Amino acid sequence: MTQQAMPMPLAGDVDEERSGLATGFIVFAAVMMMLAGSFQAVAGLVGIFQDDFYVTTSNYLLRLDTTTWGWIHLLLGVLVLLVGFAVLSGRTWGRVVGIGLASLSALANFIFIPYYPVWSLVVIAVDVFVIWALAAHGRQMAH
Repeated sequence: MTQQAMPMPLAGDVDEERSGLATGFIVFAAVMMMLAGSFQAVAGLVGIFQDDFYVTTSNYLLRLDTTTWGWIHLLLGVLVLLVGFAVLSGRTWGRVVGIGLASLSALANFIFIPYYPVWSLVVIAVDVFVIWALAAHGRQMAH
């Protein structure tokens, strides 16, 4: 009686169900990057053109003018939007830059909490999901 050994899966081999789920996470993360980048750019435009929309606090560590915050959010939002398209197309550099930009976006929105708390916390939550999806499952979208 002979036993046939089952071949061990290689590091790159993933079963179909897990691959589909991981790919779904990456596509969702890329779409969330594009949406969050668009919304963040709009929030930046509001800060640039309508200074009195955001309420400033008096005793906060980093007090910046709302116009300055507007430019920060506009530039960061446009970058996140563009990198979201790169992630969706499966570019490796898009995943790496996406993790960095999502981290930077989370940090910027953490500092922005006193100006617009609910929005900042929502963007931080989206950024954490994007970082997790790109780091844990990013390889599934690579060409």
